[in-house]
Amino acid sequence: MQKSKGERSMVMQTEGIDRSKFATKSRMQQFGQTVWRYRYMYLLVLPGVIYFVVFKGIPTLGLILAFQDYNPTLGFFNSEWVGLKHFQDLFASSEFYIMLRNTMIINILALVFFFPLPIVLAIMLNEVRNEVFKRVNQTIVYLPHFLSWVVIVSLTFILLSVDVGVINKVIRELGFEHYSFLNDSNLYWGILTLQTIWKDVGWGTILFLAAIAGVNPEKYEAAVIDGANRLQQIWHVTLPAIRPTIVILLILQLGKIADVNLEQVILMYKPLVRDVAEVFDTYVYYHGIMRGQHSLGVAVGFFKGLVGLVLIMGANYVVKRMGDEGIY
Repeated sequence: MQKSKGERSMVMQTEGIDRSKFATKSRMQQFGQTVWRYRYMYLLVLPGVIYFVVFKGIPTLGLILAFQDYNPTLGFFNSEWVGLKHFQDLFASSEFYIMLRNTMIINILALVFFFPLPIVLAIMLNEVRNEVFKRVNQTIVYLPHFLSWVVIVSLTFILLSVDVGVINKVIRELGFEHYSFLNDSNLYWGILTLQTIWKDVGWGTILFLAAIAGVNPEKYEAAVIDGANRLQQIWHVTLPAIRPTIVILLILQLGKIADVNLEQVILMYKPLVRDVAEVFDTYVYYHGIMRGQHSLGVAVGFFKGLVGLVLIMGANYVVKRMGDEGIY
């Protein structure tokens, strides 16, 4: 007995629902099997996931304070909503463009002078053939990364201060007048950049050395057969091989262009260099924490995050248009 058109449609719909449930169940089973198969790798990743959820994800909910006139006595949900008032106050502030200029210049200097150095140093270390000498040098250039900024700034003071500075003592011994390096606003950005280079250039080589280690040795052999010298091998084999790593790290660095190292800037901060040392992070510290203007501080952080997001998305778009993979 033939079924009517309506009955056939009902059967087909029921079968479609059953098949969809079966496919969903099958995918969940496959996912569960994959997780169980690689359970130890997932366990290794778990601490990192927990860290980002606890310290990066959950605090994101606090961005709501940027749109409130937060009062600790009223709490998170009962404070008065003020909309974009704090952003308007920030942009209308006479200090805004000074902070924007200083933050951008400090990060651009780091991008221009610091970012290429780990690449160059990694290539130089890779060219060292004596393994003992190579390991010793790697250890030496890694060590400054583990020093706190308090130690770095103290060393800077010992070198550059007027009274006890080694450089000023040498200048006086040569018969010249001492110079106040730390109070010269024209030198402030350069000193910050040199501190960053000395502290982190060695640590920055780790990812590039790992990328270089993954280069197929047959490419170097082919280059040698073609008559390439060491510099030509670096230019035509090593650099193209680590280009994806360079591009990804460059995009991520652009995402932090509105951030500076608060500890470094605060420790180097002096009234005589205030015009070049005032950045968004110091503004948040003095106004958001010291003066209790929490909502204003959160608004500044929100603005910084938005700038970083726009730059990352823009840089990623440009990189993908140029033929590279990008970060997503």
